[in-house]
Amino acid sequence: MLADQLPLPYNEHKRNTSMQKRIVAHFDMDAFFAAIEERDNPRFRGMPIVVGADPQRGSGRGVVSTANYAARAFGIGSAMPITRAWKLAQLAQQRGEPATIFLPGSWRRYNESSDRIMAIVKKLTPMMQQRSVDEAYADISHVGSTEAATALARKIKEEIAATEKLTCSVGIGPNKLVAKIASDFDKPDGFTIVDESAVEQFLAPLPVRAIPGIGPKTEERLKEIGVATIKDLYRQSENDLIEKFGSWGEELYRKARGLDDRPVMEEYVRKSIGEQQTFPKDVSDAGVVIQTMSEVVRSVFSLLQDKGYTGARTVVITVRFHDFETISSMHTVKETMVDSLTVEREAIRLLLPFLDMRRNPKKKPLRLVGVRLEKLE
Repeated sequence: MLADQLPLPYNEHKRNTSMQKRIVAHFDMDAFFAAIEERDNPRFRGMPIVVGADPQRGSGRGVVSTANYAARAFGIGSAMPITRAWKLAQLAQQRGEPATIFLPGSWRRYNESSDRIMAIVKKLTPMMQQRSVDEAYADISHVGSTEAATALARKIKEEIAATEKLTCSVGIGPNKLVAKIASDFDKPDGFTIVDESAVEQFLAPLPVRAIPGIGPKTEERLKEIGVATIKDLYRQSENDLIEKFGSWGEELYRKARGLDDRPVMEEYVRKSIGEQQTFPKDVSDAGVVIQTMSEVVRSVFSLLQDKGYTGARTVVITVRFHDFETISSMHTVKETMVDSLTVEREAIRLLLPFLDMRRNPKKKPLRLVGVRLEKLE
């Protein structure tokens, strides 16, 4: 979809009509995990699919990792409690919709597909930055024009479809911010081009949640001052936004104008690797908690090695109590931890205070434990 098909811009101030100097593309795989399940299991195709925790017929714990678009039509979304997703699926089935398929996921398959997709983007562009397992930016300014950039991005999109049998949505803009918003604009399997001269016109009617980094809390605070769309946000003065939101107000002011000078970084540097485990029932037994933590550490360290890392220097543990209070604790060691036993000892040392009066004086049972490794080598 072309941005010039949208309503007229709300700000008609003088624009720079010179040749676009910077062109960035954002490639975002559509419902990635669920799409892979549909691709690899023909009997699932066209069915609503949820990848995440085991719903246990409505009594499960944990969250949705992703849902395909058929499931999203029922109101199911990423990070939603799995119990809520199960209830929505049951309500849909009662209305005559197909039964939703709940799957635990196969992270190794997802990562293997991601590696092949990123190789395609990197092969065809000189500067690529992988943002996550299913997203990447590419600086394609070298082609010299929006038309040439569009042709290149379509070639990448088509090669991903031919090789992986998966669709992605593509956004093209003068910077990473606009390209990202553009790729979200027309999902799934979309292709949105926003020329530098059309940025304000494109952004104006969109809800403020379209801006990366604006979550429910910021959205609610913005609504309190009469801001619902990016056009509304644009009309706020920088001083007013800084007064209300601090340093984040300055960022909001820039984002409302589609301004972003962040470069596309050539190398994707994984900052951390982690996993978490939700208990089937809230646990007070210290032995069970420690054993589970040990299992999570071993799984995380195995994943770290699979990704080609030899170790890490920082361990972060997370505990969630039965009342959903969530606390993290971390420690960085001087020498890299190169075996799972060392990481396990460090993680359990951080965990123990949550099992006694030091950090759990009310003796609250635990709902979840997690481990994340940082400062990877």
